[in-house]
Amino acid sequence: MRHVVSALVALVMVSLVGQVAHAGFPERGIKIVVPFPAGGSNDVVARLLGTKLQELWGQPVVIDNRAGGGGNIGADAVVRSPADGYTLLLTAPGPLAVNQSLYAQLPFNPAQDFTPVALIASVPIVLAVNPGVKATTVAELIALAKASPGKLNFGSSGLGSTNHLAGELLKARAGIDIVHVPYRGAAPAMNDLIAGQIPMMFDNMPAIRPQVQGGTIRAIAVAGAARSPLFPELPTMAEAGVANFEASSWFGLVAPAKMPPDVTKVLIDGVAKVLKDPDMVKRLADVGAEPGTLSGDAFAAFLRTESDKWGQVVKTAGAKVE
Repeated sequence: MRHVVSALVALVMVSLVGQVAHAGFPERGIKIVVPFPAGGSNDVVARLLGTKLQELWGQPVVIDNRAGGGGNIGADAVVRSPADGYTLLLTAPGPLAVNQSLYAQLPFNPAQDFTPVALIASVPIVLAVNPGVKATTVAELIALAKASPGKLNFGSSGLGSTNHLAGELLKARAGIDIVHVPYRGAAPAMNDLIAGQIPMMFDNMPAIRPQVQGGTIRAIAVAGAARSPLFPELPTMAEAGVANFEASSWFGLVAPAKMPPDVTKVLIDGVAKVLKDPDMVKRLADVGAEPGTLSGDAFAAFLRTESDKWGQVVKTAGAKVE
């Protein structure tokens, strides 16, 4: 009996020590891994979030851009990190909801190897062209593609990205032959769109908007279900004549699997507070993003739904990466 009591006391002490160890979280700097290069929409949203979390917690929040493999390299780095809350992943759908359908093999299991924290923001996707392209509408762009099958290409931030799949969906819905050119992130793809190296691409509103305002590219449609208040003159793809076309993107925050519940709660509560901050709401709105409202189990359910949806898009597009 004495041994049983001693064991129970020891178990309670270990539990209490764990609680004390986590009580002051975060006690040092936090790293948010962005699995795409600096300058893209994912990076923009991560830096907005990082700045606000740093103000809230009084600890440094560093953004670590680890690009490559359609987001898989950065995601895998987080999976292999200690589950202590100090290394997080903020990513677009690719690594969490697309790549398991697109890639023949992944180094991680999106459904099992992460702790869902929160949906940070949702953003519309916009179809844009270089100003030199002789198309000011979607119908004219489709006609141009049909006149020269296989000659028109489109850029993306990488295989499996939402802008890649939006392009594949356009191919399927419009019956056109355009060639995908993947980049290591949205920023280099945007640079080539501006330079005229690629004629067109879909991209998220935060990256598209400043370039459209500066006149370096021309937006011709939004891919969401409704027009954007930032560009109310732009038709949706459906309004432009491409039926059954809807694509949008989002950015989610996750941690490694098997996180201490109390640390996860601190993360969820902190992010929720930041996303309700009027200044954060305004900053997101300024780049065309809407704050997320899902966290924990609700965000996990959202990820399952998104995995099913994008899996169907990948299947429809016939896209695969060996």
